Amino acid sequence: FRYHDRAVRRVDFHPRYPLMATCADDGVVHIFHARVFDDFAKDPFLVPVKVLKGHTTTTDGLGVLDCVFHPTQPWIFSAGADGRLQLYQNIP
Repeated sequence: FRYHDRAVRRVDFHPRYPLMATCADDGVVHIFHARVFDDFAKDPFLVPVKVLKGHTTTTDGLGVLDCVFHPTQPWIFSAGADGRLQLYQNIP
């Protein structure tokens, strides 16, 4: 995935809003406006919305291990190898 410098650990889609999140070993969570078409010949439409920083990369090269959207709000939770949990609000 070209927006991350290291391995992507998780991709999550919001159940209500057209948002997609990716987290990776570079310690960053990316939020995208995502639209997927019914026609497989069309590429998905991804627009970068926000870059969320708050985790540090550990000495063994691990960053953000998991990210998940809140089921009804435009919030995202992330868990890092640094032992921290982050809540990001007001994403879009």
